[in-house]
Amino acid sequence: MKTLLNWIYGLGAYLAGFVILLYFVGFSVGVLTPINVDSAGTVSPGWAWLVDLALIAFFGLQHSVMARPGFKTWLTRHVPAHLERSSYLVATTVVLCMLIAFWQPLPGHLWKVEDGLLASTLTGVALGGWGLVLLTTFLINHADLFGLRQIYLHARGLPYTPVEFKAPSLYRWVRHPMQLGVLIGLWSTGAMTVGHMLLAGGMTVYVLVGLMYEERDLVRQFGARYRAYQRSTPKLIPFARAKARRAMALLDD
Repeated sequence: MKTLLNWIYGLGAYLAGFVILLYFVGFSVGVLTPINVDSAGTVSPGWAWLVDLALIAFFGLQHSVMARPGFKTWLTRHVPAHLERSSYLVATTVVLCMLIAFWQPLPGHLWKVEDGLLASTLTGVALGGWGLVLLTTFLINHADLFGLRQIYLHARGLPYTPVEFKAPSLYRWVRHPMQLGVLIGLWSTGAMTVGHMLLAGGMTVYVLVGLMYEERDLVRQFGARYRAYQRSTPKLIPFARAKARRAMALLDD
């Protein structure tokens, strides 16, 4: 019975997380969802700024704090270890639902592309960025990332073993292709409103700060192996390291 309940909880968290992620993609890009980042608001611009910043900060705190080893240790005192990742998904789903439901648009545009083909192309690039996010989950370990592998191992009576460090395909170009996909998805748009800029800018700050802590945890976990990976592979921008080396070589000449 406990095994069945574990699977119900884990699969429910997985499906809810997947659905809300897809909805957030539509919300941020402005396709296929009844509301989006620029839908009509109900409060003044001043209050909208405060509400939106609070929502972004709440998302960033939940997403980063719950990912830290210290919080995971605390959480597993109250939740079975094999359900820790699923519980993280549940919390993320709730916070994303709040962000979507209470987001307040802001008036004004930074840019608006009038050419229909170019605007559609930028929308396609944004969707491609979010597609990159999904792809990278399968390059590392989709089931582990979304908590299903943990439940499976527990149901089989097997101890959990962390996923081994590896750098397949896209991870040879940048250390964090998932976060790169998020940034592409957020910033590629033919109509950059002030509200969209706030969402993209706030999430970018979260990504950069979150990566700082994530890399610190990875160094602790994998040691010299990850430090070597840091030296050989750019964090987010492909070819950035090679360009920097060529520039230094030119200066030396």
